[in-house]
Amino acid sequence: MNVVVGVGALAADEVVSVARHGARVTLAPEALQEIARSREVIKALADDVKPHYGVSTGFGALATRHIPTELRAQLQRSLVRSHAAGSGPEVEREVVRALMLLRLSTLATGRTGVRTETAEAYAGLLNADITPVVHEYGSLGCSGDLAPLAHCALAVMGEGVVRTADGEKKPAGEALAAAGITPVVLEEKEGLALINGTDGMLGMLVLAAHDLRRLLSTADIAAAMSVEGQLGTDAVFAADLQAMRPHPGQGDSAGNLRSLLADSAIIASHAGPDCTYVQDAYSLRCTPQVHGTARDTLGHAELVASRELASAVDNPVVTLDGRVESNGNFHGAPVAAVLDFLAITVADVASISERRTDRFLDPARNRGLNAFLADDPGVDSGHMIAQYTQAAIVSELKRLATPASVDSIPSSAMQEDHVSMGWSAARKLRRAIDGLNRVLAVELYTAARALDLRAPLTPAPATAAVREGLRKTVEGPGTDRWLAPEIEEAVQYVASGRALAAAESVTGDLV
Repeated sequence: MNVVVGVGALAADEVVSVARHGARVTLAPEALQEIARSREVIKALADDVKPHYGVSTGFGALATRHIPTELRAQLQRSLVRSHAAGSGPEVEREVVRALMLLRLSTLATGRTGVRTETAEAYAGLLNADITPVVHEYGSLGCSGDLAPLAHCALAVMGEGVVRTADGEKKPAGEALAAAGITPVVLEEKEGLALINGTDGMLGMLVLAAHDLRRLLSTADIAAAMSVEGQLGTDAVFAADLQAMRPHPGQGDSAGNLRSLLADSAIIASHAGPDCTYVQDAYSLRCTPQVHGTARDTLGHAELVASRELASAVDNPVVTLDGRVESNGNFHGAPVAAVLDFLAITVADVASISERRTDRFLDPARNRGLNAFLADDPGVDSGHMIAQYTQAAIVSELKRLATPASVDSIPSSAMQEDHVSMGWSAARKLRRAIDGLNRVLAVELYTAARALDLRAPLTPAPATAAVREGLRKTVEGPGTDRWLAPEIEEAVQYVASGRALAAAESVTGDLV
């Protein structure tokens, strides 16, 4: 696949393709033309006796100093070197690639004033699968993701450290030479243009939204299996009941549950007038309300992401009519807030999943199943500790739901006196998404065992397909086995999308 980077917005799927799947990038001809046109504006200002921020001045709190022409290349080089101040573990390859692509997308708008060769160098690194080493800590999410972006700019200059296509860590200069890429010698304004952006937090938002869209459909699958395995009712998911509270996400989730539970012999076995259960517990009955809230939150986050993808974030910027203007568009607040919002709703979806799982294990609540779904309770512990694992993750997700964006630590001698912490919000959301995947996997794993134990009653065709897909790598009920490998198989079943695909092979596309 080839992604064309033009003057307009990239699509979220294009970001995922480049970041995660190694798609190549090409700069569109109109982007190259616009980059060249705005560069002429910067060149004209370079000789102006009037100071222009980022062109002929220092940066941040040092913006009052006028920089003579002979020191301006050093100015840009020093900016990148000094801002490449990250620390801690390496950031994932897909995050760095997303960050670089999104910075390239902003360069392609022509609003930053860089040269065409600088933009082409970014495309060259992406296409050569050279990934700058970026570290966990360093961004406050204001003036953009300064430190992470600076580590990428450093690599484009032929300095710093990178990972090659085979994962080897080596000096950037060596990797660029091997790929036939000429290091960039930065000129006026270029260093600033390469580090002033929300690209890191935005890239992580796009990747998280992509994964969460799949996980929310999978959450409906796991919930359907739990409703069925616990002899719950699907009557509460009726369309007319859901329409009385017309939140779109709630309606979508309920529609999924109806499709997943269609033609279930287990549901039918207790749907008659002789059933003595008046209503199910909240964790079963209120699934569409909780999952639907997450869906609506995700929809809002995707809207914010689409706006940010259509943005040209830099400071200063070259306007369409040729002015060079300072601005505050680099502030990460819009992105940071929805990153935190998603972390909150991820914790809630995981929390209700854990409650559904716990009900399977308690003979006082699981409607006729063995304690802990054990083969011989007392001798065997069944899924007792699998729920402990879930609970530990859910507890962690609740801590990760504490917003990062409400914090602010002033920097740059109080010039940057309010910051978004959007990078931190994005980092914790990535951890939260992984946690939700694991929690849902344990619910699905446990529910599949319960469905087996309901034999000779048969589950719905859709939930049966999901169970059978899991059974390709995880055995059914029996005496206690080593659980950790089986849980990991379930995690991969969910993460790979195979669980969702199994359900959709019966239902068609779930919402």
